Amino acid sequence: MNPRIAVVIVYTAAMCMNGLDSTIVNPALLTIARDFGEPVSAANTVEVAFLVALAVALPVAGWLGDRFGTKRVFLGALAVFTAASAACGLSQGLTALVLARVVQGVAGGLLTPVGMTLLFRAFPPHERMKLSKVLIVPTALMPALGPPLGGFLTEHFSWHWLFFVNVPIGAAAVLLGVVGLREEKADVGGGFDLRGFLLATPALGLLTYALGFGPAHGWTSPSVVVAGPLGLVLLVAGCVHLLRAKNPLLELRLLADKVFASATVLALVTSAGLMGVLFAFPLLYQAALGASALDAGLSVFPEALGLMLASQVADRLMPKLGPRLLAVPALLLATGVFAALAVPGAAESAWAVRGLMFCVGLVLGTAVLTVQIAGFADVPPPAMGGAMALFTIVRTLGGALGIAATAAVIAASGGAHGQDTDPGPYRAAILVTAGLVALGVFAALRMPKEAPAPPPFDDEPREEEAVAA
Repeated sequence: MNPRIAVVIVYTAAMCMNGLDSTIVNPALLTIARDFGEPVSAANTVEVAFLVALAVALPVAGWLGDRFGTKRVFLGALAVFTAASAACGLSQGLTALVLARVVQGVAGGLLTPVGMTLLFRAFPPHERMKLSKVLIVPTALMPALGPPLGGFLTEHFSWHWLFFVNVPIGAAAVLLGVVGLREEKADVGGGFDLRGFLLATPALGLLTYALGFGPAHGWTSPSVVVAGPLGLVLLVAGCVHLLRAKNPLLELRLLADKVFASATVLALVTSAGLMGVLFAFPLLYQAALGASALDAGLSVFPEALGLMLASQVADRLMPKLGPRLLAVPALLLATGVFAALAVPGAAESAWAVRGLMFCVGLVLGTAVLTVQIAGFADVPPPAMGGAMALFTIVRTLGGALGIAATAAVIAASGGAHGQDTDPGPYRAAILVTAGLVALGVFAALRMPKEAPAPPPFDDEPREEEAVAA
C-alpha cells in the first residue's frame, strides 16, 4: 500500500477513537455510578482522570517520536489505547475503571501529536490543505457524535460497549500501520531533558485537574486551591528552563517564528471559545426552553456538520485567497455568530439554534483549518514532532480554559450550574466566548498573504512512487 494512503487511514482511525473517548462517557456517568454503587461525583473521576493523563503525556510525545521513531511510538500508543479500552469495558469496579482510563489517557496524549507529525511529514506544505477533509473528521464529527452514541449504547446495550467499540477498530489500525507505515526518526541532538519533564508534566497535569474540577467542585475547594497555583508556578519555572536549555523537552523557541506563533495563539483562543460555547450554550438552551439534556446536547450537533463543510471550503479557497484574507473575515463572522447565540430570543427558536450552530462550525472551522495548515508550512521536518506537541498542548489547555472561564462567569452571574431558569448568566458566558474568538483576529493578521507554494520542480520521484513503478 502507498505509505501516504496508509498514514491517512491509520491516523483517521486512531483519532476517531481518541475523539470519541473524550465525550462518549459523559452520558453514561450516572449509570456507571449506579452499577458500582458510587456517587455521581465519584464517577466523574472517570472523565477527569482521562483528561489529566492525556495532558501529562503531551510534553514527552514529541521527544519519544523523534527518539524512537514516529511509527513505533504511534502504533505502540495505539495498541496500548486499544488494550486499555478493553480493560475499561471489562472493569468490575470504579477503581479499576479509573486506572484503565488513566492508561487510555496517557496513550491518547501520545497519539495526537505523534499522529499529526506522521501526517505532516508525509505531505509537503502545498498539499496539506487536502488533509483538511481528514483532520476534520476526528476533531469535529467524532466528539460531536460522542454524547448521542454514548447515550444510545448505554440505553440499548451496556455502558461497557462504550469501550468495546474501540477494540476491533484499534486492532485493525495497528495491523495496517505495521504493514503500511514508514518509520521516521529525527536527530534529538542530546539526552532526555529530565528537568523539563519534571517541571512541564506535573504543571500540565495540575492545571488540567484544577480546570476540570474547579467548575464542579468550586474554585475554593482545597484540592483546586492547591493544584491551580502550584501548576502555574511549575509552568512558569518550566518555561524559563525550556527557553534556556540546550536540548529542551519542548522547543519553545519555535514560537520565534511569527507564523507558527500566530497559529499557536489562535489555537489557544479559538479552542477556548469553541469549547466554552459548547459548554455554556446547552445550559442556556435548557434554561430558555426547558429542553432535556439530550435535546440540549443534540442542539450543538449542527456545529460538527458546519465543520465538515468548512473542510471543503478551506480546501478550495485557501490557494486563491491565502491564509490571512481567508482567516480574518472568517474569525470576524465567527465572533458575530457567537454573539448572536446570546441575543434574547435566539435560543427560544430551535431552527435559529441549529442554523447558528451550523454557522459556528462553518466560519470558525474555516479559520482554524486555514491557520493550522499555514502555521506549519515553514516548520522543517526534523522539528515537526516538537512543534506538533507544543501546538497540541496549547490547544488542549485552551479548551480546558474556555470551559473553566464560562463556568466561572455563570457562577459569578448567579447561575446555578445549569439548574437556574434565568438565561442571563449563560448569555454572559457566551459573550465571553465571542470575545475570545475576536482575539484570534489579531493573531490571524500576522499570517502570510500567500498560500504555501509547491516546489518549483521535483526531479527525484518519491520513494513510494519508485516502489510502485
